[in-house]
Amino acid sequence: LSGLDPAQPYFQDTPIEVRLDKSDAEFVDVIHTDSAPTIPYLGFGMSPAIGHLDFYPNGGREMPGCAKNPVSQVVDLDGIWEGTRDFVACNHLRSYKYYSDSIIYPDGFLGYSCASYDVFEAGSCFPCPKEGCPNMGHFADKFKGKTKNDFTKLYLNTGEAKDFPLWRYKVTVTLSGNSKVTGYVNVALYGSDGNTRQHQIIKGTLQPDNTYTSFIDAEVNIGTVTKVKFLWNNNLINPTFPKLGAATITVQSGEDG
Repeated sequence: LSGLDPAQPYFQDTPIEVRLDKSDAEFVDVIHTDSAPTIPYLGFGMSPAIGHLDFYPNGGREMPGCAKNPVSQVVDLDGIWEGTRDFVACNHLRSYKYYSDSIIYPDGFLGYSCASYDVFEAGSCFPCPKEGCPNMGHFADKFKGKTKNDFTKLYLNTGEAKDFPLWRYKVTVTLSGNSKVTGYVNVALYGSDGNTRQHQIIKGTLQPDNTYTSFIDAEVNIGTVTKVKFLWNNNLINPTFPKLGAATITVQSGEDG
């Protein structure tokens, strides 16, 4: 039984006979996409974990792409009716959009078991444990019986628009050069199954011999890494023509470590 952002008003904190609960089926998975408090944030979805697996994409409260300009949202690619619904209840409706995308991407939407979204964003729950991570959506039931906790909260990030799944990588860069520079470093990943766009790893002071770590939520599952593209820019005309390179770049996949 899959709960697509189960309703908060009149249902949250009620007895289990009234609302969705893990006792309702052999396996209950839940996608929370609009769990901010109803007052004052107009959150329609409930926030507590109530299933065997509870997924909180993007933290479960505000979904990327839902803060678009109201006019552009109402005149949506999928039509005025769809756009109007998104304008009124965009976060709430993301749950079924993620679910439908999950059917097309059986390897997508990996949920990382974590204490909170902030802890997930800090990278503490990366990579997946040896038993793997469950997939949010249609294929969540592949994880049936594998959870030991009473409730398992899972976190992940999604894209702003269709196609929604993202694949998480940890990128560690050790810089080389003669002097520190202010600017930013971008990295693009190339793999056996696809390539990513450029993702920013560092912004600010770039110090040679220092090591910097960042997490990339890539728009494609690249498979086996074949190449990494490293670019840096200092945004300024510098008469000393500073040179900066990467001594090493390490890429770790969240899926299998």
